[in-house]
Amino acid sequence: MAGPQSQGLERGRFDDKPARVLIVVAPYYRAVADALLRGAQAEVEAWGATWEVAEVPGALEIAPAIAMAARLGEFHAFVALGCVIRGETTHYDTVVEESAHGVTLLGLQGHCIGNGILTVETEEQARVRAEDQDKGGGAAAAALHLLQLSRRWTRAEKGLGFLQGRLGASQ
Repeated sequence: MAGPQSQGLERGRFDDKPARVLIVVAPYYRAVADALLRGAQAEVEAWGATWEVAEVPGALEIAPAIAMAARLGEFHAFVALGCVIRGETTHYDTVVEESAHGVTLLGLQGHCIGNGILTVETEEQARVRAEDQDKGGGAAAAALHLLQLSRRWTRAEKGLGFLQGRLGASQ
């Protein structure tokens, strides 16, 4: 995912209809997580939206936390932030695949979500992506662009396909 300024899409605003964003962050690598979080918060604020932060133990807990918040909370969009750095075992592969799968499933269910879970080989790569490339801001921008689309495509009336006043009426 590109940073917020290089996506090729203009930044929107939510001045007319407020937007609440939940940023779920796994601070396993605290310095990286903090940089991702700063970028996401700044991007959400630039759109005129508000944010709340929830911390979870690790990348595998991000998607379940977002699923709970989507079901129980009053959020319009979600940002997933974390970092997975390859180690000496295959655990890296499991965490990378399953965390990405969880976030993707949430998006396919219609949630406006941006994935800012970094998957890297070294802490230096993570630092560059979190700070210099602003992947946290990019994830927030992605979620907010999806929210814009969702609001554009949402119909004011959502019925069962019947026209009001026409059910049972003879023509």
